[in-house]
Amino acid sequence: MRLDHATKRYGDFTAVHEANFGITHGEFFSLLGPSGCGKTTILKMIAGFEQPTTGRVLIGGDDVSAVPPHKRNVNTVFQQYALFPHMSVADNVAFGPRNHKIPESEVATRVAEMLSVVRLADFAVRRPAQLSGGQQQRVALARALVNYPSALLLDEPLAALDLKLREAMQIELKRIQRDVGIAFVFVTHDQGEALTMSDRIAVMSQGRVEQIGSPTEIYRRPATLFVAGFIGSANLLPGTVASSDAVEVRVSLAAGATVTVPGSQVAAGADVSAGAKVTVMVRPEQFVASASPSHGDSIKSSVTDVVFQGASVRLVARTGDGAEVAAVVAGDADVSFLRPGAGVHFGWRADAPYVLSGWPAVAGATTTDVDRVEAAL
Repeated sequence: MRLDHATKRYGDFTAVHEANFGITHGEFFSLLGPSGCGKTTILKMIAGFEQPTTGRVLIGGDDVSAVPPHKRNVNTVFQQYALFPHMSVADNVAFGPRNHKIPESEVATRVAEMLSVVRLADFAVRRPAQLSGGQQQRVALARALVNYPSALLLDEPLAALDLKLREAMQIELKRIQRDVGIAFVFVTHDQGEALTMSDRIAVMSQGRVEQIGSPTEIYRRPATLFVAGFIGSANLLPGTVASSDAVEVRVSLAAGATVTVPGSQVAAGADVSAGAKVTVMVRPEQFVASASPSHGDSIKSSVTDVVFQGASVRLVARTGDGAEVAAVVAGDADVSFLRPGAGVHFGWRADAPYVLSGWPAVAGATTTDVDRVEAAL
């Protein structure tokens, strides 16, 4: 399927600005971004619940922009599963084929096949009220898949589940997608979900697609400051280019150090001419904490917090310019020299820093907190 410069306006408000990308057969594709960024509007345009103001929606090469939802070969699973409470699991799954007047013998075959795919063959005679949240979700998936759609659209279907079940269902959902072999288009504001399940991710902000790429690409090579801050956690260190050539870029940080970044670690299109304002991104897990300066580049900070998190220890510190930075070290590492008020030097491997154009609205560590993400815009 493809969105061909699809724009959606509601009066003077533009919910989606010229979305222009394709989704291939058998791909797990996620639309990721904070609330109100336009991702669900894109899903609704694909499903047929909304029509683009300008541009087109194509499925299988056909323009379906004006085709109603029930005539599109796609199905949608929402946050609320809307299972029929008076029907058994099998009858819930069979509802679609029976509505399409499929012979009962084929309906039974399809239902058995789909219940096997979602691992609920032994629950066929139960009612929805007798199932857990995760099992209800799998029934909703089976009901959506039993008509063999060309794509399945999922609008934050894991949002109602608790953390442990949600994490388990991420793996299960990816397994189901591989088993049935069709495109899944998944809407979420949870970057962890998107990174876990997706073949490709479209990161959105304020109705625009900021970047499309694999989880590895958008995490390691974000195209914009927004993507850098929204995907995972990052330390965004503002600075000014001191010099640059084809091999490396030297940046004078506001935190007081001068760092060297390989030319291969510069975002596409970034201005790295002398005097340009840039941001050096270093992920928390790439920092190496030491009591004294390392042999390579490093920044001096003062520890403000040490948080034990089981498998890891999270360090929070402030640099000379007052920016808060974060580091993550192994839980069994010796951090006895780190305590609130102690000095610490954060170094990194030569290929760890990454340069983007411009300065962040707030320097230092980022989170996926919506207020902070919006500030980064």
